[in-house]
Amino acid sequence: MASYEELKAQADALMKQAEDARKQENRETIADIKAIIREKGITAEQLGFAPAGKGSRKPAPAKYRDPVSGQTWAGRGRTPKWLNGSREQYAL
Repeated sequence: MASYEELKAQADALMKQAEDARKQENRETIADIKAIIREKGITAEQLGFAPAGKGSRKPAPAKYRDPVSGQTWAGRGRTPKWLNGSREQYAL
């Protein structure tokens, strides 16, 4: 009968083999999917994925306005220097 250490080494080797096989199958599947997408001309948007790149979110609406300069602030991030004192006086 094999010792615990030998069985553990065999189990570890099998787990590594299984992981390597899984990675290889994933690479092949991804290559097949990419080929079909190119062949059919399918876009990411058609698959339900968000478009890549900037501008996918709209800026937050302004909540405060400086009456002197006309600058606005949405209430996110650092408080601008012109917004001193009570925020109610600058609220839109």
